[in-house]
Order: sequence, then structure tokens, then C-alpha cells
Amino acid sequence: MKSKIRELEYARNHFNEVHHTTLNPEGPGVVRIHLIPPAIEDDYIGPSIAIINGQDIIPVNTAWSILLTEFIEETNQYDGREINEEDFKTIIENTCKKTGKVYPMIPKSVFKKDLYRMMNTFKQVAYREPVDEEIGYMSIGDYAPFMKAPHRMDLMVSAMEKDGKWNCNQRCIHCYAAGQKNANEKELSTDDWKKIINKCREIGIPQLTFTGGEPTMRDDLLELIDSARWFVTRLNTNGVLLTEEYCNKLKEVSLDSMQITFYSSDEKIHNELVGAENYEKTVAGIKNALKAGISVSINTPLCTTNRNYKKTLEFLHGLGVLYVTCSGLITTGNAEKERSEKLQLETDEIKDILKQAVEYCAENGMEISFTSPGWVENSFCDEIGINPPTCGACLSNMAVTPSGKAVPCQSWLSDDALGDFLKDEWERIWESEKCTERRDYSALMEGKCPLRKGCGNCSEKGSIDKDKEESANE
Repeated sequence: MKSKIRELEYARNHFNEVHHTTLNPEGPGVVRIHLIPPAIEDDYIGPSIAIINGQDIIPVNTAWSILLTEFIEETNQYDGREINEEDFKTIIENTCKKTGKVYPMIPKSVFKKDLYRMMNTFKQVAYREPVDEEIGYMSIGDYAPFMKAPHRMDLMVSAMEKDGKWNCNQRCIHCYAAGQKNANEKELSTDDWKKIINKCREIGIPQLTFTGGEPTMRDDLLELIDSARWFVTRLNTNGVLLTEEYCNKLKEVSLDSMQITFYSSDEKIHNELVGAENYEKTVAGIKNALKAGISVSINTPLCTTNRNYKKTLEFLHGLGVLYVTCSGLITTGNAEKERSEKLQLETDEIKDILKQAVEYCAENGMEISFTSPGWVENSFCDEIGINPPTCGACLSNMAVTPSGKAVPCQSWLSDDALGDFLKDEWERIWESEKCTERRDYSALMEGKCPLRKGCGNCSEKGSIDKDKEESANE
């Protein structure tokens, strides 16, 4: 009973913000840990979760949450300098001593053993190794009722049009950001984006993605990424401006990963789909990013023109790419236009492409993900050995438009915004009727994108059709 009282007192004093630390920051094998605090109501302490490298969600019980909080606070005292073996012993000793104040009857040796077990588990998860401990992975749908913010915010720092001119170095046929309400929004200043970055930390968002438009069009992108070192950071780019020097600078400002859109190993097909003669620049950008030691993932939106995806995978494997994603077409923005829609693949065609791609990646040491929820059945994903994609709008992820508006995701731009991220209180946005409705649907984890035409789960405006949903659940 006394330990329960001490736990509650500790939780009220320490579980009021996200705790973060980075193990082995100079790599290789970086382990980024964000401990998301639990909800505390009366005498009840909800579940805490540890997010590893911005993607794996692991539930952590109260005792281990306290142990991990103390470890993070002790480790962060050495921020900016190397931790030697003697320092590490001091960190462990102080962590166990402070945790012992909450649980005075438990020997320090138990804390030390548990701490090593926890760190080893996190390392194994981050390195994609077999995990020794029996850990209860938690789906984000299960955790939804306890969430106070999404786990990732996509910052659309660059608009598609600027000062009345086209503001991208490509004109992609399938661009979902072009032709939408935010296409000609006035971009926020550097200071305003830094305020947004700080607000993301205050409300407990552990991961930021810098996207657009094309984010490398901004002269201050490196400065913005540098100001976000606390987060797990990713850059979504077409790769055109990724010179060797620029990639080295991205590494210096601690960018964690990068996603480059690459349509095809066939130069003619790639250039046709991006609307520019940029194939060679994009390939050079991929090589430069890999050379700089940045974790690179290549995304390929699939269509009838580039259905020979296996050939593209062979090309990427030859460059040294290990991580790839592919997707169907998001039918918003330019992708709603007739030219793009005519290039959409049928479900059976996507399944054939995916089956070949997964087999090739398995045989050649590459990791592949399919990111379009609802394009193929979840049972098919299970059959070929990939995770079924799900919609995370207003749940795992949200986005901020170039002018600072909060939207459900970076593809969901034509509907009304959820609020002004800079000016509105976060609780007002997160708990609004629109955001809650969207989040409740995402938490169902049904694997369908509400933006896909003909998906049977959305109205013309992209909001949930309650009648259809209720009918489907009967």
C-alpha cells in the first residue's frame, strides 16, 4: 500500500512530460528512446509506453517507467560529451539509488538487473534482432484512449506555390499536394516553424517529418532540422538537391532518416512521372545520402507505367539501398485529375507486384513495406509476410500545413483544417469533434484509407460516413 502511494506521488511529480534520450548517438546502431508518460486519474496510473526509434511501441509497467525515467534523467546529464565506462557505472548507481526511494524494500541488484534487461530489449528491438524478453507489443489502436497527441507530426514546411510561382523542382503527375487548398499558402517564417517544433515537444510528440511540397526548396531547412535534435527526425524529399555537401550537412544536424521518392529505374519512366528531367540528379542524391551514412528509405508510388517494380528493386539493391516502401496512388490534389487516375492499378495487379517484390527483398536482405491501407486485403499482407497498412490520421500521425494549419494527415488537405497549430490551444485541436471522429476511425485499425475514391468508408468530403460504418459493424 505504501509503495502504491509512493508510485502515485512520483508519477504526479515526474510523469508530466515526455522523457527522451539517445544511446550510442554517434552510431552505428542508434537507439532513440521516448518514454510517453501515462494518464493519471485519481489513484490510477495508466500505461506508459516506450517508443523506440520513432516506430516501435512497447508498453512499460509503472515500476519500469520509474526506473527508465531516472535512467534517462541521469544519462542526459552527460549530454554533449562521451560517456565512458566509469560514467556509465555512476549513471547505473544513481538510477538505482533514486528508484530505491520509491521501492525501499527492493535490493539495488534487482533494479540493476531490470535496467540491463530493459536496455538490452530496446537495443534488440531497434536493431531488429530476436528479442529475449516476452514483451507485449501494443497496437496504437489499443493505446488510443490514453493518447494526448500523435506520435508523429509531419511539418509541411514548403508550399507548392510561392509568390504566385510554382515552388517545386518537379511537376509529378501523382502529386497529392498540388491543386489543394494549401497549395498557395504563405509559408511560415523560420521563427514560426521553430515555435511549432517547440510546441510539438511540449505536447509530447516524439517524431517529426520535414516534408512539403519539396522541403529542400527552403534555405533554412538545415537550421530547422538542427533545432529538432530532441526528436526522431525524417526528411521526405525527391532527392534532386541532395548534393554530397548537403547530405553531409544533414548528417551534421543529426537527421535520423530520409525517404526519397523514386519512381523507376527506367530513366524515361521516372522523368515522365515526375514531369522533369531529374532522373540522374535523384539517383545521385540517393548515392550521396547513403555515402553520408544517413538511413535511407526509397518510396515508389506504383502505377501502370512503373509496374516492373522488381527491376527497380534490383537497381536500388545495386546502389546499397536496404529499406524500401511502395504505395498505391492517393487520389487527392493532382492525383484526382484524369491523367493520374487512368494510371491506377487494379487490386490484382498490385498484389502480383507486391508478391514479386516481397520475394525479391527477402532473398536479397532488403526490408519492404506497403503503405496504402485498403488497396489489398489484410489477409493477403499476412500471406506474403508484410504488415498490413492502416490509416493513422489523427492517431499515429498528423500534419501542419505551410501556413500552420493542423490537418489529419499530409494528404488530407482539401477538407477544413482542424485548427491553427500556432495560435490554438493543442487540447482544443486534439479533442475537437472532427479530430476525435477521425481518430476513432483510425483506432479501428481496419486498414482503409478514407481518401481513396470508392473505398466505401468515406463521403465526398473525406469524412467518415457514419451510416456505412455502422452498417459494416452490424
